[in-house]
Amino acid sequence: MIALTLSGELPSAARLVVVALVAAAAGVMNAIAGGGTLLTFPALIGLGVPPIVANATSTVALWPGALGSLWGYRRELGGATGWAVRLAIPSVLGGLIGALLLLRTDPATFSALAPWLVLGATLLFVLQAPVLGWIRRRASNLPRDESGTDTANSARSPAVVPHTSTAFVLIFQFVIAVYGGYFGAGIGILMLAALGMAGLTNIHRMNGLKNWAGLCINLVAATTFAASGLVNWPVALAMGVGATAGGYAGSGLAQRVSQATVRRAIAVIGFGSALWLLTRPV
Repeated sequence: MIALTLSGELPSAARLVVVALVAAAAGVMNAIAGGGTLLTFPALIGLGVPPIVANATSTVALWPGALGSLWGYRRELGGATGWAVRLAIPSVLGGLIGALLLLRTDPATFSALAPWLVLGATLLFVLQAPVLGWIRRRASNLPRDESGTDTANSARSPAVVPHTSTAFVLIFQFVIAVYGGYFGAGIGILMLAALGMAGLTNIHRMNGLKNWAGLCINLVAATTFAASGLVNWPVALAMGVGATAGGYAGSGLAQRVSQATVRRAIAVIGFGSALWLLTRPV
């Protein structure tokens, strides 16, 4: 069992305020463009939270935000029940395995992995725009029925690309879920890519399924971390409050702030954080 510490002591009130503010900024980022974990994870380490504890605490603290995101896309899941059921199984199993792997990882090993995990997640975030562009180009080339609905997403179509089997997509989702349970940042774009390979092109429905699968992954991981005693609860609660407030504020800013500008800022933060984690004294 890994000891629950924050520089050996419970966090001070000032640190909790800083944690809440960082989480609020991450909530705004998530509402506008995603990538909030690229801010919260390095920030928690900078505040003295051990990397494994920071990862587990962030997962627990940000899980309610995933629930809110799913609620926002609930109507889009109405015509995708089959895919929701299929995705739930590998998501839960993979998320559990990833969380258990984290619990069995030596703290020194995870500290060495952390910069590369942040760097990889940042690269995934940068790839999000090209992947979404690919999805939209495919959607624009699909035939449409008389109602204007793309047939690959209609209730009468299996929405599967002929060259990509459902089994492959579900195996890919399992691998994504293992990574998601272990670290998690960047899984959104991986899941969108998987759904794109499955033949879905309606981005709203895909976001709904992505949020559902992410909720399954994070729920089982958060439950595992909470039961293990790995979570720093004062920090998690402060982050939860901040992330909720930031997400609410971000939803209002999303239509007024340039997403491209926010995405560039998040990429700079991610690459800068990875460089800092690589060069910081341990």
